[in-house]
Amino acid sequence: MFIRQLNYVVALAREQHFGRAAAACNVSQPALSGAIRSIEQELGIVIVQRGRRFQGFTRDGERVLAWARRVLADCEGLRQDARAGENDPVGILRMGAIPASLPLVPRLTQACLQRFPRMRHAIHTLSAAQTLRKIANFELDLGLSYLDDERLGEFDSVPVFRERYMLVAADAAMFEGMTFMPWTQAATLPLCLFTDNLQCRRGMNAAFAAAGAEAAPVVETDSMTALCAHVRHAGLYSILPHSVLCLDDSEKRLFALPMTPQLQRDIGLVLLKQQAHGPLLDAAMRSFRELDLQGWVDGFLP
Repeated sequence: MFIRQLNYVVALAREQHFGRAAAACNVSQPALSGAIRSIEQELGIVIVQRGRRFQGFTRDGERVLAWARRVLADCEGLRQDARAGENDPVGILRMGAIPASLPLVPRLTQACLQRFPRMRHAIHTLSAAQTLRKIANFELDLGLSYLDDERLGEFDSVPVFRERYMLVAADAAMFEGMTFMPWTQAATLPLCLFTDNLQCRRGMNAAFAAAGAEAAPVVETDSMTALCAHVRHAGLYSILPHSVLCLDDSEKRLFALPMTPQLQRDIGLVLLKQQAHGPLLDAAMRSFRELDLQGWVDGFLP
């Protein structure tokens, strides 16, 4: 069995199609299919459910897929270790970030870019569920997500930030002299909110419900950029974590009021529980732990 064959298995899982998986691996479809049959013959099991097209992995195939991902991740860690100096990690750090955490990400990447010039970063905006699944499948190195998630049992986590939710508008006059915003009153405003599939929005929905109210946003989106654009240019309000204030455009700043009762949630770095993570992730985590994200973001509060 060769590393190349394991790459084919993982590519097939990703693409869900023999032809696309072969193209992604720069081989012919018969070559990819033959390599997978060779693994089946060597192990004495059936990996792939076959018909006129790819129909998924068998139960044995899912076990092989899990091992393939683990082996390939270890091989990548070996490559990083071989190429890196003691304080000079080389490679691409893959991070998943929930939309509400995106204002924090540049601060994390900046810390690494200043210290580790040969480290590169790939940032993916994903839901919490997608982030955790991709970390478990070795498709991401770490994630930035909520720490009150019941699915975190098989992951390590490092708290980095406690977000506080604010009502955000483009003009301070839209607050009519108020110093805080009750959830009941916010529910009556023309709102632009995150979509219901995101944990951030589910937390807001629970806060509305606890206050005996229900939000009926006129715009919903899973994009932080789209939310801020609608607040700045469409005359809408939004409810966002206070980290959004660090994204202020000098020409069109955002104004914010704290929500009451206060809604707070902890955000942290999430990674697999394992003894060795490789030099790239270890170096990044050392850098991240030295940051004071809380103090930096709180400095933007009015």
